[in-house]
Amino acid sequence: MTATATHTRSTRKQHIYEAAATLFRDKGYNATSMRDLALSVGIEPSSLYSHIKSKEELLSGICFDCGQQFLDGVRAIISDQSTIEDQLRQLIFLHVKIAQDDITSMTVFNDEWRHITEPELSLFLRMRKKYEDDCMVIINSGMDEGVFRNIDSHVVLNAIINSTQWIQRSKRMLSKETGVLGNQISDLILNGLLQDNN
Repeated sequence: MTATATHTRSTRKQHIYEAAATLFRDKGYNATSMRDLALSVGIEPSSLYSHIKSKEELLSGICFDCGQQFLDGVRAIISDQSTIEDQLRQLIFLHVKIAQDDITSMTVFNDEWRHITEPELSLFLRMRKKYEDDCMVIINSGMDEGVFRNIDSHVVLNAIINSTQWIQRSKRMLSKETGVLGNQISDLILNGLLQDNN
């Protein structure tokens, strides 16, 4: 994986990544120029290349960082000894928390990843597939154990993803306490998924 983890970047480089995420969110990846980025961080455009190789390196890094948060999060949930119902609730909380904690990167992750090119694109799609597969472990286990209704697990996963993606576009939801919002979305999904509600 070519993306550099956030915690290993220099302060200056991290500042460039954060400025790029804001510009990509506000203007879109294609409409953002290296000159825009240089102005945003207060350096000459030519000086940017002493910190980064290209604009696409920034996009890839932002998307990989965000994707790694999801992957690490779901794997921690699976390794937990909680009930399947609690694990699904934690999965929903994971989406809410990341959306609220890093709205800028989440927006880029959701909306701009299609501009990544090969070979990074294949790596990114592989990471996303690993995440989806891990989510399916929780969902399918719930169905196998008779805790969840036997419905298409892809429908469940997409319901979770789509029920939290809009958070980044709502100032009201971004300011709402994570626990409250997470519980509301979890209750809504679980009420339709748990066998007891048939």
